[in-house]
Amino acid sequence: MPAKPLRYLMFGLLYFAQGSIMSYFTSLNALYLQGFQLSMAEIGWIGAIAMTPFILKIFFGMISDRFNLFKMGHRKPYIIMGLILQSIACFLVPLVNPASQYIMFIFFAFFMMSAMALYDTCTDGLALDITPKAEEGTIQGVMVAGRALGVVIVSGVIGVVAQNISWNAVFWLLGILPLLPLFIVLGIKEEPRKAEHAFEWKAFGAFKKKKIIMLGLLGALYSLIIYGANQNVNPFLVENFHFNLATAGLMSTVWGIGVVIGGIAGGKLTDKIGQRVAVRVAIYTSMIAIIGLALITTSTLAWILVFIFGLAFGYYETIYFALSMDLSDPKIAASMFSLLMAVANIGTAIGLPLSGSLAVGIGYRPTFILLALINLAALPMLPVIFKEKKVVGEG
Repeated sequence: MPAKPLRYLMFGLLYFAQGSIMSYFTSLNALYLQGFQLSMAEIGWIGAIAMTPFILKIFFGMISDRFNLFKMGHRKPYIIMGLILQSIACFLVPLVNPASQYIMFIFFAFFMMSAMALYDTCTDGLALDITPKAEEGTIQGVMVAGRALGVVIVSGVIGVVAQNISWNAVFWLLGILPLLPLFIVLGIKEEPRKAEHAFEWKAFGAFKKKKIIMLGLLGALYSLIIYGANQNVNPFLVENFHFNLATAGLMSTVWGIGVVIGGIAGGKLTDKIGQRVAVRVAIYTSMIAIIGLALITTSTLAWILVFIFGLAFGYYETIYFALSMDLSDPKIAASMFSLLMAVANIGTAIGLPLSGSLAVGIGYRPTFILLALINLAALPMLPVIFKEKKVVGEG
């Protein structure tokens, strides 16, 4: 097992690479595609299809859990493969015109996110394999913060690059960033899996448990809400306050700073107060934060409320990931965790086109309020999730 600082750096950088691409897809993709006269509904469908590989992560997880590829390990070779393929996809995307080659653009978006889903799944599996239980909240906070840091740095940079150079330069930059963690991953040696953690098909019986089913539904609900709301933030601000691309990128950076703080603080807080309490706090916090987006009336207020939304976003993600990590069976660690993430990503795939269509139909502000209120549907799920098991961190 790598030393703790190296582990944290590796996981942080892997999620930084993911965040660099996610910052584009969830925040700036809409602005890029609007430049080709695509509607928010069309943009939402691109986002939904691009997220499909994250719904299918279970298959990547099963392959990783079962097969030691090239004798290099169950996680390392797949992570390397995913990083390289994602870079290739980024370099190729500028060759496609989204307006005249709509289907082709969807294909490249799908390919890019498939590569991300591969290394994301195996990164999670590696974290499950080597992270002590007492550090689960902390390591998830590091990963959420690493991804958000990718958003913080990349959003501000690519907004300026898109404004002053070109969108092609943006995609070339995005193609370089996934290579940053590659050198660390190449340098680590993955330890053999413990005998008691060997892959077993019967371990999939865990998915019959009510608490696991309800946890998956909670994930789908939370991701529908926060990703759906996040997709609409920049288009809403551009329409109402006439932000340019550079300013929109900086706004995403402010949001990302909030996610970094929310992720790190949320991970530490969850380990202290327990997951049962932390989930309730996350529900109410995200509801208030999204309602706050609907109340933005000035550009100055936008910077404050978008930052608060970022805090709530990072906090909720960290808590859900830590809870999923705690409830995953080590025998099918990557498979089980990836399936829980896949179900959550179904919510994202629904939330992106739903929020885009609602924005067209009823406007941005009513859409934010509606998404915020949907949070309340999570409350009846919590007694089922926490009924059968005293979760790590509970006092």
